Amino acid sequence: MKAILYIGHGTRSKTGVQEITAFLERVIKRLDAPIQEISFLELTEPSIEEGFRRCVEKGASEMTVVPLFLLAAGHIKQDIPLALASLCERYPFVHVEVMNPFGIQGRILDAVAELVRTSAGNLRPTDRLLLVGRGSSDPGIQADFSKIREGLRERLGIKAVSVCYLAAAQPCLQKGLDTILEKAAGTVMVVPYLLFPGLLSAEVNLEVQKRVKQGRQILVTEPLCHHRVIEDVVVERAAGFRVSQAVLREGKN
Repeated sequence: MKAILYIGHGTRSKTGVQEITAFLERVIKRLDAPIQEISFLELTEPSIEEGFRRCVEKGASEMTVVPLFLLAAGHIKQDIPLALASLCERYPFVHVEVMNPFGIQGRILDAVAELVRTSAGNLRPTDRLLLVGRGSSDPGIQADFSKIREGLRERLGIKAVSVCYLAAAQPCLQKGLDTILEKAAGTVMVVPYLLFPGLLSAEVNLEVQKRVKQGRQILVTEPLCHHRVIEDVVVERAAGFRVSQAVLREGKN
């Protein structure tokens, strides 16, 4: 029997948990798979192990794992494969495919650009945009954000597009905000490149509000999950419309 296991990052934010749960409930309604379970890598229950076990108890013989991650970094390359490997050893009769993270897709960049326009209205060449990433020590993430920055620059017609990170990479959020505000003649748009609201998006909003109170004109876009395209991407991944990242187990001879 076919099962789908969704894996979110997890958050201590109640609002964040509610958002991701509501989002996945909409996704689940769009798919015909008889078994669909939600799980989280950390900070939130149920765990990956619990979600996997629930699928098995409901009769899963094949499982599509859908990580709800934008880009491939340590969680995708190490943490999730490690967690799943031990479960595949425990349940060798279950065929498991792990789908890719979302990656850099033109339609996702189109969606981000639309979120920016929804917040800012008509943009001017003097406006500036600050792209805020979660951050990672993986050098591939910074290369990815360079591509995302260029994609948004082209779509929005804004020359001044900068990138900063919330952790594990530089420049940090505070430095990114202060630097872009130094030469800002128009509106500054802050784009948290995060799927769901949580403590990280709250951190962004807090730093922005500090500067708004100082008289700076800054707007913050909504989390990416508020755009229908993100839901479509997850539905496609769950339905197996994308090439899987890895086949963890096809059974032993």
